[in-house]
Amino acid sequence: MPAVVIDLRHADDLRDVVHQTVQALVEGKLVAFPTETVYGLAASALDEQAVERLATIKGRKQGHPLTLAIKSADEARDYVPDMTPLAQRLARRCWPGPVTLVVDDSHPDGLARHLPSKVLNYVAPAKTLGLRVPGHQVLLDVLRMLVGPLVLTSANHTGGVEAVNAREVLEVLGNDLDLVIDDGPCRFGEPSSVVRIHGNRYEVLRAGVVPEKTLQRLSSTMILFVCTGNTCRSPMAEFICRQILAKRLGCEIGQLEDRGVLVMSAGVAAMLGGRAAHEAVEVLAKMNLDLSEHETQPLTEPLVRHADLIYVMTRTHREAIVAQWPSAAERTFLLCADDSDVCDPIGGPTDRYQRCAAQIRVELELRLEQILQLLG
Repeated sequence: MPAVVIDLRHADDLRDVVHQTVQALVEGKLVAFPTETVYGLAASALDEQAVERLATIKGRKQGHPLTLAIKSADEARDYVPDMTPLAQRLARRCWPGPVTLVVDDSHPDGLARHLPSKVLNYVAPAKTLGLRVPGHQVLLDVLRMLVGPLVLTSANHTGGVEAVNAREVLEVLGNDLDLVIDDGPCRFGEPSSVVRIHGNRYEVLRAGVVPEKTLQRLSSTMILFVCTGNTCRSPMAEFICRQILAKRLGCEIGQLEDRGVLVMSAGVAAMLGGRAAHEAVEVLAKMNLDLSEHETQPLTEPLVRHADLIYVMTRTHREAIVAQWPSAAERTFLLCADDSDVCDPIGGPTDRYQRCAAQIRVELELRLEQILQLLG
């Protein structure tokens, strides 16, 4: 019997489509989904018969792993409790999106251990696990309503051309599927990039949507300093940190990005494009640091999500960040190791800025080992 097709572009209620799709998956049916890359073929990872049928239709033999589609980057830690800093970094920065991360599956408490044994053999035959959070809203909504992850693979026969629209899915697999969700052509029209994580190194197993140069930047360690207006304390911390790290790593400040280190600053109440305080520029000039071209920026969701370490100047700043982005709590620290606040020099004379800069330098020296440990 040919698959049922639901065209999202003509659906009266997308919520009803999501419910129908979840019900189909719970019943052990196979569903073809649109993603941002190519169309995918999915089965509930809790249903070993459905996954076995998926593998048979796909023509995928055991030993060639299938991918697990999960809800979010945060959920990845449930499957891989000992995810390396690099894996966590790429998960936060790339998901939802066109990157599949292949990580070690050796932790005894990982959720993969709770999958049926046959399913585990399909998704982790070599003690590695391919994880992805697809960047398509309907698929994400289905994942959030479904108990457990999905086993997901491209909707084609092994070795065949990937389908980039529902018509191509139906031509190849139409009689083998139960449901096809049609959302027209995929945005990218090529497969996800598959990236294998080895500790704090990565290897591109399959070139895809995200090019190597972009992956290199996404894999960089990002340190973010946050104050209120991003005019004095956080930019001074940013520039002093660069100077300290460059000296420790034996390179020029301008070479830090080539070493995989990004240092930035922002303000919880900052304007976009403002200038640093004149006194801050003057104080840092005496340290051979040029703050004159600094442009203020507000703290945003992408900055928080991308940051590996967030250092704030006061407890109030940390509270503001954690209240808005709870998942950032474990990455957000007061700069002062004793949990005191960095003094605010705004509106004061130059010597107050000098004392503030000196305090920041002392605290950064105390934090240096924490930063270097993250750099590996």
